[in-house]
Amino acid sequence: MAELGNPQNTIEVLQKYRFNFQKKFGQNFLIDTHVLDKIIDASGVTEDDFVLEIGPGIGTMTQYLCERAREVVAVEIDKNLIPILSDTLKNYSNVTVINEDILKLDICKLAEEKNQGKPIKVVANLPYYITTPIIMGLFESHVPIDSITIMVQKEVAERMQEKPGSKEYGALSLAVQYYAKPEIVANVPPNCFMPRPNVGSAVIRLTRHEKPPVEVEDEKLMFRIIRASFNQRRKTLANGLNNSPEIHLPKEVIQESIVSLGVPENIRGEALSLEQFAELSNEIGQRMKQ
Repeated sequence: MAELGNPQNTIEVLQKYRFNFQKKFGQNFLIDTHVLDKIIDASGVTEDDFVLEIGPGIGTMTQYLCERAREVVAVEIDKNLIPILSDTLKNYSNVTVINEDILKLDICKLAEEKNQGKPIKVVANLPYYITTPIIMGLFESHVPIDSITIMVQKEVAERMQEKPGSKEYGALSLAVQYYAKPEIVANVPPNCFMPRPNVGSAVIRLTRHEKPPVEVEDEKLMFRIIRASFNQRRKTLANGLNNSPEIHLPKEVIQESIVSLGVPENIRGEALSLEQFAELSNEIGQRMKQ
């Protein structure tokens, strides 16, 4: 039976081990059982699933996952938490704790060894400062993933599901929506954490597309174009691409490529949909070959 998840039990564990929060690791531990239940329910984890948990902390959510999943691998960067996890997870035989930086771990190899390469589910209360690198690392390395259910900063969650035209819409919105369907499932106030963060949080579920929603000939080129389009948001799309060292085309050719979409040549990147970026990427890719 999961024992963590309320403030009293969390404080007892932290005091027992004289644990000090590490600001450099962005540690904010969940102390609300209702939120934990929402995350686990949203993740859809069943007894058939292999789950990768990123940043288990003292093992609060890990206990919940162990009671639902076939197997859990929890990756924790802070070596000071490893003895605590050995204690809080001692009653579970279906969990492995790895003391490693998730950005350096070969997750494809892990999925192959632990789950025969079948899709895994990722569940995490992510440190806000590395949310984007972790998510993009999971997608871009083509780890076999069924879904990612994560706690992130509220404004980041909102950005992931933004549509064209808003000031929050950007490279992260497009990248996430290319790989997955984003859905915010809960908003979480600061008082649900210890210590309290300065911002609100949200739980978002990213359900991996079986195949991308757009057809693009060169995925890497499309993302180079997307990044160049938003690096200088106030500039037009044509100027943004012209200033990029990765787009080796004269400005007039870039403008012709943009106009071929049926949009004005002075349009800004934030006005283009994922479909239009795919179309532009295919057009520019063809012109770069000529």
